[in-house]
Amino acid sequence: MRRVRRCGEAVLLALLAGLPAHAQDAPDLGPRGGAPSGIRTPLPPPVPATPETVPLTLGAVLTSEAKPIRGGLTWRIYEDRTEAGRPAILARSDEAQPTFRLPPGTYLANVTYGFVSTSKRVALAPAGLSERITVNAGALRLAGAVGDARIPGNQLAFAVFVPIGNNPEGRLVRDGLRAGDLVRLPEGTYHVVSTWGDSNAIQRADLKVENGRITDATLNHRAATVTLKLVAAPGTEAFAGTSFTVLTPGGDTIREAIGAFPQVTLAEGEYQLIARHDGKVYTQDFKVESGLDRDIEAIAKDP
Repeated sequence: MRRVRRCGEAVLLALLAGLPAHAQDAPDLGPRGGAPSGIRTPLPPPVPATPETVPLTLGAVLTSEAKPIRGGLTWRIYEDRTEAGRPAILARSDEAQPTFRLPPGTYLANVTYGFVSTSKRVALAPAGLSERITVNAGALRLAGAVGDARIPGNQLAFAVFVPIGNNPEGRLVRDGLRAGDLVRLPEGTYHVVSTWGDSNAIQRADLKVENGRITDATLNHRAATVTLKLVAAPGTEAFAGTSFTVLTPGGDTIREAIGAFPQVTLAEGEYQLIARHDGKVYTQDFKVESGLDRDIEAIAKDP
């Protein structure tokens, strides 16, 4: 028995001699396979504290009025930085008097009212801030008439320009405006173009907009609406499917239309009507008088 034990010890020593050095010097693990004895696990970095936010309440007033503007405002809050580059938008609102919650600091508050934009740097204290911004703006409201008669608003279209140098239509501010639309603009002089119908009935005017005031303007057209017809005899039924072309005395095309009796609004003046039907062409000279709506008949009579 003693001999067997000695053989077992010899085998164990031989096995240990064949192991790599690092296996023999392996650290002792904890009782549950945790961190090695005597070695500390580093703690995770602390989570940074979130800055406390405080309220920033904003409102806007017109230059000459103390009461706040109740609608039509768009607010943007930008980060305040002096280096080059576009500052980032931090918050946005379309409310008349919004309240933003932001960390204390300095910000750039911008408000847009129509085509007017105003910015102000605000310092938000830990106690919060309520700020009022003055907007230097006026407004323009347009209409059209012929003589003493008001032109229906759906027949008019307006365009507003800012003159540049000797060019009254230097920069387009807004087009497609309808009668009665309220356009908010910075103080200044604007060039307005009014178009009645879709031909050459156009009227122009230079209008001044003042801060805090609405400028109401009516542009008076010198034009009329005529009904084009091709008939066999005066006062008879019009031919359907007729193609019409309205020309100036110099031969410039003003309007083309197809139908039995299309209506065209034209500036006062002299014109020539060409009517085409069944491969035949008929002409008729006519005159437009401001405010006088009437039928213009071309007679389908062979020469």
